[in-house]
Amino acid sequence: LHEELAMPEANRTQITEFFILGFPGLLPQYHSLVSALFFLIYVAILIGNGFIVVVIIIEKNLQKPTYLIFGNLAVADLAFSTTTLPKIIARYWFGSQAIPFSACFLQMFFVHYLGSVNSFLLMIMAIDRYIAICNPLRYPMLLKNTNVFIMCAFSWGITIFIVANLAIRAVTLPFCGPDVIVHCYCDHIGITRLACADIRSYSLVALISAMLVLFVPLFFIIFTYVQIILSVMRIASSEGRYKAFSTCSSQLCIIALYYLPRSFVYLANVVNITINTDFRIVLILTYSLVPPMINPLIYCFKTKEIKQNLVKRLRFKTAENRMRCTGIS
Repeated sequence: LHEELAMPEANRTQITEFFILGFPGLLPQYHSLVSALFFLIYVAILIGNGFIVVVIIIEKNLQKPTYLIFGNLAVADLAFSTTTLPKIIARYWFGSQAIPFSACFLQMFFVHYLGSVNSFLLMIMAIDRYIAICNPLRYPMLLKNTNVFIMCAFSWGITIFIVANLAIRAVTLPFCGPDVIVHCYCDHIGITRLACADIRSYSLVALISAMLVLFVPLFFIIFTYVQIILSVMRIASSEGRYKAFSTCSSQLCIIALYYLPRSFVYLANVVNITINTDFRIVLILTYSLVPPMINPLIYCFKTKEIKQNLVKRLRFKTAENRMRCTGIS
């Protein structure tokens, strides 16, 4: 590295593409199995989150604040999985490791942008539950569709500036080799570690930005759920407490799954804790891909209102088919 830095600019090797290593410890005989697993995960995410988006668009009575937040989360999850999983599948199914220089940075941008959007959307979802449980009478006034639209638009808008700044700064770093990214896709840490320059000052700015999009929403989420728990504990009837907790427990599980491993990976990188590379990648894929896969089950398929709408639509289709059959006979 020092020899490369000492070279004149004209003598440095210009990187035109990177190579995705994936799991360093994964034996070749398991590549097909891993690619099949990722393919099934991708199909599950597409079907589940696509269903959420379509149902919310079709069913006018579901176009309410809570479901609009679900819809935004589903779009972010669809975009994230489409940004990452096809390349992971190609890596292990077809042995396609190479990714063009510009495509790698574009993937990096969307990975961190969509992850940041998810963080803010989870905060909005926590605020929605807080108002619904702690101030139910004021809920229709405080959380109108317009207000939710503005908050979601803010989440999509503010994060693009933060992540774009990081991506622009990263793409201007000098890259002269090595060109192997020890991950399943292009991420910020994986790329910037390959830079042929001292990136300590750059890494500090990147760390502050990451902590901003991670811990600011997390602070509000913790605050809102503490208030929710205190409010629920004041409910007199045990049935009322159970109903209130049941509406939040599944969301708390998703939030914990999203934030705990992410915080561990970030903090381990800050304090230079050595983590097994394969284990680190598994942690990252866990908080990146498991929530999008199970969000439809937790947020929508268990929701009474959505199930009622599905039952009504199925009954209507069944009755319509019977009428057609009767008319034909």
